Amino acid sequence: MSALRWGRGAAGLGRALRIPGRRCLPTEEGAVGPRGRRRTSSACPREQDRQKEWGRAELLEVLEARVRQLQAESVSEVTVNRVDMARLRESSFQPPAKAEVGAGGSIPGVRGRWAEKLDKERQTMQKRKRRLEVKLQARAQRLAQEQLPAALQVEPRRLSGQMAGCLQRWARGSLGNPWEEQLAQVLREAPRKLSRQEEQALEDRGPEARLSNQQQKLLAFFECCLHSGHLPLAHHVLVTYHGRVQQQQLLTLTMYNTVMLGWARKGALKELVYVLVMLKDSGLAPDLQSYAAALQCMGRLGQEATTIKRCLKQMAQDGLQLPDLLALPMSVEERAAILCAVHKAKPTFRPSPRPPAPVNTSPLLREIYAKDGPVSYPKLHLPLKTLEGCFQQQLQVELATSIQVKSVEKEQPLTAEVLQARKTLKDLRARWEAALGRALQDTKAELARVAHRGRPTLYPYLCLLSERDFVQLLMQVLQELPPQGESLIHLAYELGLRVFNRHVVQNRQRDEQVQALWQRYRQYLQLLACDAQVAEPCLPRQYWEALGASNPPEAPPEQPWPLPVLLQLGKQLAELLVQAVQMPRSLAGPQSGCQLIPVLYHVYSFRNLHQVGFLKPHPAFSQLRAAAAERVLTFEAVELPMLCPPVPWSSPHTGAFLLTPTKLMRAVEGTTQHQRLLERCPPTTLHGALDTLTQLGNCAWRINGQVLDLVLALFTAKGCAPLGVPPPPSEVSRPPRACLQPGASPAHKAEVRRELARWLKAARELHSLRMDALRRLSLAQHLRHRVFWLPHNMDFRGRTYPCPPHLSHLGSDLARALLEFAEGRPLGPRGLDWLKLHLVNLTGFKKREPLSARLAFANTVMDDILDSADRPMTGRQWWRDADEPWQTLACCMEVARAVRAPDPAAYISHFPIHQDGSCNGLQHYAALGRDSVGAASVNLVPSEQPQDVYSGVAAQVEVFRAQDAARGVRVAQVLEGFVSRKVVKQTVMTVVYGVTRYGGRLQIEKRLRELHAFPQEFVWEASHYLVRQVFNSLQEMFSGTRAIQHWLTESARLISLMGSAVEWVTPLGIPVIQPYHHVSKLVINGGIQSMTVSSSGDSSQKPNTLKQRNGFPPNFIHSLDSSHMMLTALHCYRRGLTFVSVHDCFWTHAADVPIMNQVCREQFVRLHSQPILQELSQFLVKRFCSEPRSLKLSKNLQRVKLLETLLSVPETGAFDLEQVLRSPYFFS
Repeated sequence: MSALRWGRGAAGLGRALRIPGRRCLPTEEGAVGPRGRRRTSSACPREQDRQKEWGRAELLEVLEARVRQLQAESVSEVTVNRVDMARLRESSFQPPAKAEVGAGGSIPGVRGRWAEKLDKERQTMQKRKRRLEVKLQARAQRLAQEQLPAALQVEPRRLSGQMAGCLQRWARGSLGNPWEEQLAQVLREAPRKLSRQEEQALEDRGPEARLSNQQQKLLAFFECCLHSGHLPLAHHVLVTYHGRVQQQQLLTLTMYNTVMLGWARKGALKELVYVLVMLKDSGLAPDLQSYAAALQCMGRLGQEATTIKRCLKQMAQDGLQLPDLLALPMSVEERAAILCAVHKAKPTFRPSPRPPAPVNTSPLLREIYAKDGPVSYPKLHLPLKTLEGCFQQQLQVELATSIQVKSVEKEQPLTAEVLQARKTLKDLRARWEAALGRALQDTKAELARVAHRGRPTLYPYLCLLSERDFVQLLMQVLQELPPQGESLIHLAYELGLRVFNRHVVQNRQRDEQVQALWQRYRQYLQLLACDAQVAEPCLPRQYWEALGASNPPEAPPEQPWPLPVLLQLGKQLAELLVQAVQMPRSLAGPQSGCQLIPVLYHVYSFRNLHQVGFLKPHPAFSQLRAAAAERVLTFEAVELPMLCPPVPWSSPHTGAFLLTPTKLMRAVEGTTQHQRLLERCPPTTLHGALDTLTQLGNCAWRINGQVLDLVLALFTAKGCAPLGVPPPPSEVSRPPRACLQPGASPAHKAEVRRELARWLKAARELHSLRMDALRRLSLAQHLRHRVFWLPHNMDFRGRTYPCPPHLSHLGSDLARALLEFAEGRPLGPRGLDWLKLHLVNLTGFKKREPLSARLAFANTVMDDILDSADRPMTGRQWWRDADEPWQTLACCMEVARAVRAPDPAAYISHFPIHQDGSCNGLQHYAALGRDSVGAASVNLVPSEQPQDVYSGVAAQVEVFRAQDAARGVRVAQVLEGFVSRKVVKQTVMTVVYGVTRYGGRLQIEKRLRELHAFPQEFVWEASHYLVRQVFNSLQEMFSGTRAIQHWLTESARLISLMGSAVEWVTPLGIPVIQPYHHVSKLVINGGIQSMTVSSSGDSSQKPNTLKQRNGFPPNFIHSLDSSHMMLTALHCYRRGLTFVSVHDCFWTHAADVPIMNQVCREQFVRLHSQPILQELSQFLVKRFCSEPRSLKLSKNLQRVKLLETLLSVPETGAFDLEQVLRSPYFFS
């Protein structure tokens, strides 16, 4: 009984004890009567005492009865004051006899009515209790049933009358096994007739349709069940979804085929027929994959030829051809089973040989793939035996999926405290591994119960790896977690991605792909090894494909899991860490009875006005790790450079690492439109990009040990921020101490908070820089005496990037200085001069001087160069004032070794020499528009001295400023003497890439604030003025450039207004689509936190017009500079050069710089000799203006306006591109 009900019963006690014949029982003196006024009793004192005693006795009796009732019914809401009850029992008063109470027997009547009321209420409560017991028993039985795995369904439900009749006839059929007959019959059955709404829904589920997040998760669930051995569970979920009208709309042909393929591999014909029945019942028609599954199943079972013939006949009637079926990607075992079935029906059938590989016919690539003409493809400097050993080392790294590297942090002495901390940490880790294993088992059991009820869960994903693998992965993540914590979204994504990579590696290992890879790779090394020869020289991709030509098409690659699955899986694993990993509250004393506390805490923090969930380690755990001073870092295999040449890129799925999956085109997670474009491309159109990525990855590297030693000395000491070496935590400034007085003003308090926030931000950034440097230097030390390779991929514009993130040439000055070519080449007659010129270019001292003056300057400062090489930290340190100090120092050391060699021309140099484009974006604009004035400004025209476009723009701005100052414009007068190259350079550089006036103003404002002599009160006004003048100067100097930029911008605006993202194809055939759409939010509910992921790359959303229009000009120019780089790379490779690039900065050996310069200029002229703008216009018209007329007038008007804009290609000038061939400063 509730407390409220008990209170109401006590309040009505007076009414129950009233004496008949009286209005009410007299109350004590001073009590408030029913009407709220004071009353006094007219009885004598003796009678009043007797009435009080009787009332107390009666009340005691009723309360005791009520207490016994409540105790019997186990009502926990009421508590009785036992002390008062005991006190009443021990009192000396005795209740008066019933005869003394009254003559009328009224009192017994009162007690009888109260007893009846109690009995009635007791009966009511007993009935309620019985009903509650029945409900609890039913609930307990239901829970007990839920604890047991539900029976998995096999037969389809809720079929149409047509298909249900088939199943009923089969059930009444022969007693034997009629399933082969039923397979042929169901293949003959026409798909169920669909309603108009269902037909529209079916079109939306077509092969070209984009799957929703829910469909992506469902398809990934079915595929995961196949890999984890839970095919009956996948079939059960498929039957459940098919039996529900709303959920059936989510099923696609690929999902049915996936489950059919699983049953085909097991030779389960009955279950395969059931899936085929559901496929036809949903209105779908079997495709090549469906027939492949059926034939494979019959081939494994050894079915009779009659059934197989009927199956092949039905396939032909459906318009599907057997050669096309055999061209599908599948494993060797699957192909053998299909051929076994086919040979029974057609004994003379032989698969047609694979056609010869098609050749790219692009006019720009015709020379690359021509069979005639001299070629001298380079070979590696390593023999075959060494390269085979390199392969085995890389294979072991990828099979382990991670590797531990010794840290370069300063080693701590092994004191008693350090040893004790390591022992404690070791004991805790053993406990945590056991706890994580138990928690993982419980989680899998719970998810399995839910999945058996027909709901897709994470259960099959948690079965892909062994429990030991999962525990080791979680322990690795726990060890890597920084003291400031990590956002849950980032942690979840990393965990999900690592599980996927480990699954793919183990799956390939189980399928015996490793042995096949080794056999093919060992033959491929014949092309690269310095002591091996091949019959005919060819490109690495061509040779790799030729090695696999005799083999059937490879099995389809593992499809990446959708982003929701990665996040859900990673979140589930992160929650296991939070729940299972605990440590004693006190690590100093005995831990047997010590209270346990979580090691990880889930907290919230604000980042850019957004609340972000973090997993943060307990300070005690962080202190324990610091005290243990373990000098080990763990890296994933994909984070390390490769120890052998990468696998050649041969498709959008195959290339780079040996086993670990790698994307050909990197993109924001969750975007799939880039991959769909690549897969729809004819294979030959991607050959130029694939061969370039392979060639860039085949460049062998090594560590510059001398530079590494100097950097490590600084890193383990106090660091050096000006040289890019972050200081250790001991050297970081302390947080500001500000004592707030009680009467401090709000403004003062706000300033103190801002100062502390700035310090925290700076401390976090410094810690991040320190950890980044630690990883880079530790990897460099680990690879010090090894040769390694950097596999490459590209972004959606075709720009190339090394895959390893920590150590590559696409990094800072320090990162580039650590690397040099593993293969050396003699300097030759002019190599030393190029070394000196490169050194001067790195210093930045003579940017506007001709090459002769730079070479003379290098000879003049030779003493400083040699001093820097001999005494880099104790000498005059001339190198520290350079723009790129570490690369300058490395070049000083190389020059010193060369000039001191007996014969500098014979000196073997490993040093890479750079040739950088002169404002490369404007160079492409000037060439597109044949703009003579712009071409001269960016060194497309031969000249005695290099033209500096930034200085030219600054000079033009100064002219405008002087004119305005003469007219009395105040801000122009203030800016006198402050308009310099440095102030305008960043804005001029980024105008080409779409910077707006707002962004340009911020850039100039930052430069003006760095000028201490400039009056800061005019910064805002002056930045507005200068950005306007910069744009005016560019308009005057690059009129053709601005016209092309405006045409691209307006075209993109109109395309996006029509609801499409801008697409185009680069001159080398790479399809490009801009991933700028309105933000879509993906919400992952449940658990310790709901996660919301915002993405602008979701192609199902409307395009973002502003980003589409602003992004088209710079992205189009980037696609041109990537095309120029790829052409240069391929032609340099054809001529035997070592070549790598950082976008528009090309690297090669010093002796080969003249050849690279010649190739670079020739390919720029060839590229821009094509009608690029005209071909772009034709493509856009065909892509966006060839749809049928719409019923909406506004849509038709938009299409007409777009067509007019696309056809009005900007006119070009009279600049002669051949002049580029003679321009010494085009790339220099």
